[in-house]
Amino acid sequence: MKGWQIFRHSFNLVMANLDQALRLSLVLYLVQSCYTVYSFLNPPQTMEFEGTEIPIMAPETILPTIILGLLAVIASLWIAVAWHRFALTGETTKSWVPHFHGSEIMGYLGRSILIGVLVVLAIVVVSIPVGIISLGLPALAGLMSLIMIGVAAYLFFRLGIMLPAAALGERLSLANAWDATKGQSATILMLALIVVGASVVIQLPSWFNDDPNSIINVVYSLVVNWFATIIGISVLTTLYGHFVENRPID
Repeated sequence: MKGWQIFRHSFNLVMANLDQALRLSLVLYLVQSCYTVYSFLNPPQTMEFEGTEIPIMAPETILPTIILGLLAVIASLWIAVAWHRFALTGETTKSWVPHFHGSEIMGYLGRSILIGVLVVLAIVVVSIPVGIISLGLPALAGLMSLIMIGVAAYLFFRLGIMLPAAALGERLSLANAWDATKGQSATILMLALIVVGASVVIQLPSWFNDDPNSIINVVYSLVVNWFATIIGISVLTTLYGHFVENRPID
């Protein structure tokens, strides 16, 4: 089961280099988390409109939210590029903030947007027959939602190997990214199911909390999301290393 091997290799990569993972990402992740904390401390107000409660941001929170949101995006891209480069080239840092590769980060952003748009378009197309089936067979609505999530994850991982390439300053087109995993659909699908399943499992404790908006849930989410973020980046790294650079995963 190569899908499981890829996930295990990605997980072990983080665990074996936990000190470097923290050094490359901790400060930046704290910056990224400021957006979550601020949103938690300043929840949107609600206004009733035609019987529906609509969330509305307080005017004084709009600018800080925008600034913190931009900083969160930059920090997340910075972390991703730094970890890809460490895993693939051995680039390390002795400080608590990794080197800023501006052009690679911008390339990473552009490719992320491209992949996101393509995945959304694919989901829109898939949602049409899925919606029809759900209307005819309401009992299968949950299954149909899982299918859509699986399709999104599958497409993301097949195209996502463009992202480690961007972190290295390499050019990898959509066609080349798709061809790199040609004949590996079962592996990618299994990997997608494992990643989605693992994401659900680590979120279960917060779902069982009586108060989903409690400070405990926020702290728990921030901690587990750090692991999920680094491992998710590692999965893309492993896919690129194995299918593009022919590295072993045993």
